[in-house]
Amino acid sequence: MPAPATVPEFLDLVRKSGLLPDATVDEVIDRHRAAATLPQAVDPFAALLVREGLLTFFQAKQLKLGRYKRFTIGSKYRLLELIGAGGMGAVYLCEHTLMKRLVALKVLPVEKLEDPSNLERFHREARAVAALDHPNIVRAYDIDVHEKLHFLVMEYVDGNSLQDVIARHGPMDPVRAAHYVAQAAVGIQHAHELGMVHRDIKPGNLLLERTGVVKILDMGLARFFNKPTDSVTEKYDDKCVLGTADYLAPEQAVSNTVDVRADIYSLGGTLYFLLTGQTPFPDGTIAAKLVAHQTREPKPVTAFRADVPPGMLDVLRHMTAKDPADRYQTPMEVAEALAEWADLPVDPPPAKEMPGLCPLVLALTGHAVDKASSSGTSVPLGRVLFGPGRSALRSASGSSGRMPASGASGRLGPASGAVRVARGPGSSPRVPAPPGPKSTARNAAVSTTPMRPRTAPQSRPPRDDGSASGYSAPPAIHSRRGLYVALAVSVGLLFCAALAAGAYYLGRFGQAADTGKQKATEHAHAAVQVERLGPTLDEPAYSPDAAAIQDGKICTVEYRVASIGGADTLDLKAAENQKGPGFAARISAGLIAHSTRQQLTSQYEGKIIRVRGKVQKAAAGPAVIEVSSPDQLLIVPQ
Repeated sequence: MPAPATVPEFLDLVRKSGLLPDATVDEVIDRHRAAATLPQAVDPFAALLVREGLLTFFQAKQLKLGRYKRFTIGSKYRLLELIGAGGMGAVYLCEHTLMKRLVALKVLPVEKLEDPSNLERFHREARAVAALDHPNIVRAYDIDVHEKLHFLVMEYVDGNSLQDVIARHGPMDPVRAAHYVAQAAVGIQHAHELGMVHRDIKPGNLLLERTGVVKILDMGLARFFNKPTDSVTEKYDDKCVLGTADYLAPEQAVSNTVDVRADIYSLGGTLYFLLTGQTPFPDGTIAAKLVAHQTREPKPVTAFRADVPPGMLDVLRHMTAKDPADRYQTPMEVAEALAEWADLPVDPPPAKEMPGLCPLVLALTGHAVDKASSSGTSVPLGRVLFGPGRSALRSASGSSGRMPASGASGRLGPASGAVRVARGPGSSPRVPAPPGPKSTARNAAVSTTPMRPRTAPQSRPPRDDGSASGYSAPPAIHSRRGLYVALAVSVGLLFCAALAAGAYYLGRFGQAADTGKQKATEHAHAAVQVERLGPTLDEPAYSPDAAAIQDGKICTVEYRVASIGGADTLDLKAAENQKGPGFAARISAGLIAHSTRQQLTSQYEGKIIRVRGKVQKAAAGPAVIEVSSPDQLLIVPQ
């Protein structure tokens, strides 16, 4: 259906959608008509319904595009907002119509069903999340099918990913970073005890709630290593490198035989990102990053800042050691090593780091926003994590994870900056490691052996035969030195093949001067196929002049705000170009109602921004992208 051009047409779509009772719509119209405040244009009227708490940003946007169907899935779930999108589908904030509870629905797109591996991976994620029940892991409630839609019902986390927090607000205070990484380590420990390895730990998969709790997301790559068979792994994963190149453990790039220590390496890369604002190896192709993880050390944190405690830097070095045997052997050891800082009190995350919610969602959350902001300084998260009686941290013997101050404690030695755990005579190892199977795609061929408790890294005797690791090597490889040679040869062959392929394509297409631009444009258009609301820093972006000719297309545009104007709306204008019609991001009246014009002007004036949305080209004046949600704007770090 075409987009509505008038308020009556928009109202007709609202009534057809079934989102609002007719009596509610009539009451709003009569009240504002009597007060002479009834808008006469579609955008202000939609913003009015959002301010009244009757529609969400997502619902208003869909109605303005002429889409009035499928605001409910089955008879149980009402769609409220689009939270995000990924390779395995879009995630929506929904309300359970009977239980009046907010949930997150991960929906597998219909077109993904053409590939049988996608549905099997989707079901594997559902099984993985359903097997876990921990406060630091996003819970799963149900998996269901409606018509051709397959969807997973999960816990709704009112917050942002650590990736978004750092991208928008810069590096984090070391104590806060220690809190969040320690929480993630406790969640990974729970998955490890159930025989699972996440394999894709990264800032984008760690969600930070308004209350300061971190939850692990996206078990789509996890495996059930305590199962006799995993047909999805055997069919589709055996010859693939799975994970994110920026945080991938060295052993994960060359083999599917990985264990929980690969997650510890990725978590160390996440801690590096929280402290520095960039990935360990930000430059180069994916192949170059994989080689760097195996052969190079990242730029020291001290080159970015000088306020990180030496002991925390030592923890980071142990987490990101190239050899798995030199890392912490269980996630709980990471949590213990960070206890010195995780036991310090921190405030809940500031409101500016959290997503802006529309009035309707705010009402449905039941004062969830006020709860975090009104509590003042929070109880130390270290006390919550390591306090007595916390079953999530109890060892195999049933003792608490609390570490007393001295004697046979698990407390960190503060003097030298090195991380070590002091013990009294005869005390047990700091973490009684539960049996933990190895991650392998070759379940029948490779043995899975439990980890042996390990001494602190500083006190471990040197190895001369490669046999001191807590894990037994696969039967086909009898020497760690031989493994290194095999890895080096494999990486070298891959690198040479990549160079040869690159030279071939450069020679073949070298005559086409605009090939790079064409491919970037095609990539941007392909990315639009999965609908998402906000821009990212790593996607291709149009210049204002190039975007001005993309009428009707959804684009991401980057430019510096040269001036700000507008009457009812707020136009963030790019510098004028005599050859082009000009470009502006137009902040809607509904969004301005949540802030003052002065605040928005101060926030964006002179800044380089990215805006994402549908380009609208008028007969006269600049091309614009309508901004109805704060997630559509992103300030590019200088």
